[in-house]
Amino acid sequence: MDISPQPGSTSNQVSAPDVHSIVDKFKGQRGDIIAILGEVQNRYSYLPEDALRIVAEQTGRRLIDVYSVATFYHSFSLKPRGKHLCSVCQGTACHVRGAAGVAEEFENHLKVKAGETTPDNEFTLEYVNCLGACALGPIVVVDGQYFSGVTKTRVGDVLRKVHASVDSAAIPENSFPLDVHCARCNHTLMDSAVLIDNHPSIKLTAAFESHHGWVRLSSIYGSYNVQCEHEIPPSAVVNFFCPHCHSELLGAASCVDCSAPMIPMIVRGGGMIQVCSRRGCKSHRLDVGLDI
Repeated sequence: MDISPQPGSTSNQVSAPDVHSIVDKFKGQRGDIIAILGEVQNRYSYLPEDALRIVAEQTGRRLIDVYSVATFYHSFSLKPRGKHLCSVCQGTACHVRGAAGVAEEFENHLKVKAGETTPDNEFTLEYVNCLGACALGPIVVVDGQYFSGVTKTRVGDVLRKVHASVDSAAIPENSFPLDVHCARCNHTLMDSAVLIDNHPSIKLTAAFESHHGWVRLSSIYGSYNVQCEHEIPPSAVVNFFCPHCHSELLGAASCVDCSAPMIPMIVRGGGMIQVCSRRGCKSHRLDVGLDI
């Protein structure tokens, strides 16, 4: 097993006390390794070898077991990533619509190949498998923001928008459903008995103040429609739990807008969706799976 740092790695900058504090924060919880590695990656933008060794030592696990988790979940990376992660779908539906040419155009603009990062550490280019939004292909995702129907002539415009403002690159009219499961027990969170936005909802348990009850989220990416047993007041920070294993879905990262915890859910087919736990905050991030 070779997990030595890749060229350009900054593993020598890993702070052992920082990693120890991350381990202490989640140690003993169900699914603690996923949460620990998530926060380590949030701190360093990838999973340095030194950090993996510290996690293994502090949790009493074998290094190979920690490494297995790090390589199983596609949202984790053993190589440093750039400021912006650019993912170009190469699934069948996108491929027949010219995704190969779009990918080549991104390589020409960024002067890197798939899996590489630009010298200025601005962009990491990745190719991904099907994202489940085949009717909108070719699909390109930058920092969780989806671009649909991308052509070779649009590649330069996409990159310019990212440089100017990633938020302005979203295309809200091209929404699509996600199929998610618990990041702790891997059980599906989809509830076909309760539809929101005409699609199966995401079933969770919510706790805030003195209240505890069910909540249903829309599975449509970009939709903020929700149904809940108890009315959640604006700005309240909610604790979310899996209705199957009852583990708290506590993310490794904090919301960049309001600093509330982010709630992670695994996306079927690869990747992770994280949504802010504060009522009314619309911050979210979708990290797509890197299968090829």
